Amino acid sequence: MSGNAFSGARPPRSAVIDLGSNSVRLVVFEGVARNPLTIFNEKATLRLGRGLDGTGRLNEDGVRQAVAVMTRFNAVARGMEAAPFEVLATAAVRDASNGPAFVDSMRELLPGVPIRILSGEEEADYSAIGVLCGLPDADGVMADIGGGSLELVRLENGGYAHGQTLKLGVIRLGDRAGGDPERARAIVEDDLAPLDWLRDCSGRTLYLVGGAFRALARLQIARTAYPLNIVHQFELDIEAAREMCAWMMSASRRTLERLPGAPRRRLDDLPFAAIVLRRLLRRIQPARVVFCVDGLREGWYMRHVAPELRGADPLRAAAEEMGKRLGRLDSLPPALIDWTATLFGAETPHDRRLREAACWMSDTGAYDHPEYRAEQVFLRVLRQPGMAFDHPTRAFLALTLAMRYEAEPDHEFLQPARRLLDPAGFRRAEVLGLALRLAYTVCAGIPELLDGIGLSVGVGNRLVLRCAAGRRAVTGDSVSRRLDRLALALGLQAEIVEA
Repeated sequence: MSGNAFSGARPPRSAVIDLGSNSVRLVVFEGVARNPLTIFNEKATLRLGRGLDGTGRLNEDGVRQAVAVMTRFNAVARGMEAAPFEVLATAAVRDASNGPAFVDSMRELLPGVPIRILSGEEEADYSAIGVLCGLPDADGVMADIGGGSLELVRLENGGYAHGQTLKLGVIRLGDRAGGDPERARAIVEDDLAPLDWLRDCSGRTLYLVGGAFRALARLQIARTAYPLNIVHQFELDIEAAREMCAWMMSASRRTLERLPGAPRRRLDDLPFAAIVLRRLLRRIQPARVVFCVDGLREGWYMRHVAPELRGADPLRAAAEEMGKRLGRLDSLPPALIDWTATLFGAETPHDRRLREAACWMSDTGAYDHPEYRAEQVFLRVLRQPGMAFDHPTRAFLALTLAMRYEAEPDHEFLQPARRLLDPAGFRRAEVLGLALRLAYTVCAGIPELLDGIGLSVGVGNRLVLRCAAGRRAVTGDSVSRRLDRLALALGLQAEIVEA
């Protein structure tokens, strides 16, 4: 039997404070699984890096505010019994003349908590590991923008190289340019000019990390009425990314403030983020842009995960975790993977991964109210947190499970899936969902009842449910109706055969 969230000992927790140039954030993770599970995430805007380029020192207002913020974060992490618990300080603290003194004062405030001032190379390493945690096949350039610096890293074959730190964080760029966008463009061009390796990444993907880039994505999602308000793995082609940057640099503050969810505290910085992005697009010429929520903090988390887990497929790991946590039997999904395989003989490796993930997640509505089960499961999967799912994957899995739980393709709540999937993907999800609906009707969630019963496409456009001798008894009217429904979706004639 599978466990549940209310039994057994509480999983271990770990915590990291990301002390950046613009903001400080505490994240508490639960467990040490392949995919980070965040149970607490709080940010405070300190702007420690404001004025750094002119004074060489941390902003005094930010330093004063840090005392209260760090005291609170320390109390929360300690109260949650997080271990390990560490503070990572980045560009502003690293570059300020009073950075070491500030860290010493923080060590007195947080006794026993390790505080590390990351070098530019270390900061890039952590961010790259964080991106690769959710996107192990990432191929292109990671750009992680903060308040004080921009980290650029080449990602390829599950690894990374060419880590580079530039003084192009949004606060520092604004200070260097005196708030003048034209001067900012010239500064970015000059700083990027020596990086010849960026041109070698043409036609690949530009992965955008950091709060200012995430804020750009949120505004783009709002202004285009995109069907899923999730920044992680939100994707644009290069022309759409250019248009977004041009709009951002020309839009009035009032226009931005009127958009739902507009990050008001970041609005003054966003034109500089758009300038950096526009210059990167021009320099790299990527095929697409992908926004990533995962970065430095997730990279820190992954360094505490067992090596054997790091190489696991994040999609499969997330699907198995959800299936084991919310489903009834751990032994059923593998049986469903085998049982549905005959319908999808020509599937690609990617399609097989999706089918296997759907099978693992196929019983996650077992304890939901039956009147709302299909919609509840659809929304849970579509909107779940986590790094393993790009937006079409979310839509595919959500639609598949909604169909498994008796939804019909024209239901209004399925509209996001229609917008996020192409017609072939929508149809495949529909067929897989109907096949799982049939399987659960046959076996009632008991894998042994699938033994001796198989599904295949036979000659003469027939969809055949083949029963071993003596097993015909498990195929009643409800099984026949669901077999007919699946056959209709495939354009076939249903038949039950006892062999």
